[in-house]
Amino acid sequence: MSITFVAGLGNPGRDYEKTRHNLGWVVVDAFARKQGLAWKAQPQFQAEVARWDPAPGRTCYFAKPLTFMNESGSALGALVRFHKVPVTSVIAIHDDLTIDLGLVKVSVTGSAGGHNGVASLLEHLGDGFTRYRLGIGPKDPPQMDLKDFVLGKFTPAQQLLLTQHLDHYLSGLDLLLSRGAETAMNQLNRRDPK
Repeated sequence: MSITFVAGLGNPGRDYEKTRHNLGWVVVDAFARKQGLAWKAQPQFQAEVARWDPAPGRTCYFAKPLTFMNESGSALGALVRFHKVPVTSVIAIHDDLTIDLGLVKVSVTGSAGGHNGVASLLEHLGDGFTRYRLGIGPKDPPQMDLKDFVLGKFTPAQQLLLTQHLDHYLSGLDLLLSRGAETAMNQLNRRDPK
């Protein structure tokens, strides 16, 4: 039986709904909707979880930590330990300022790069999880405070771009889940979805 954990990183609450920092949630929500999955609150883990069985002997859990972004690792760490899943079977979906809006990159190691959610996962899980990085860059205006930018909402034009790229995000995630990180990196990290 193989288990994969996919965590969409974000902040709970209405105020954060359409912010750049919640793009990870947007993508896991859309994937769950596409597969007809139901989210269930799991208060003991401070998370919402949806289960998907894409093939016999394969289970995929989607999780949305309900802690704030900088505590994502405590919720996910508890879930992963409970299900006895190795860190290499964890995928974190998160926004990334160093990647242009609309693009996706996959990586397996590296620093948090200033991302508090990834820093929390590194602290609670250790390295070795796969990062499914959704571009929200570049920061505009450049002098804007980083926190204000990531917690800001997408402009109408950016929102339209995201809507147009949602299928690209979902097919990329499907590729990552079905074929693994190496194949996904080869195809996604250098492909321009335009």
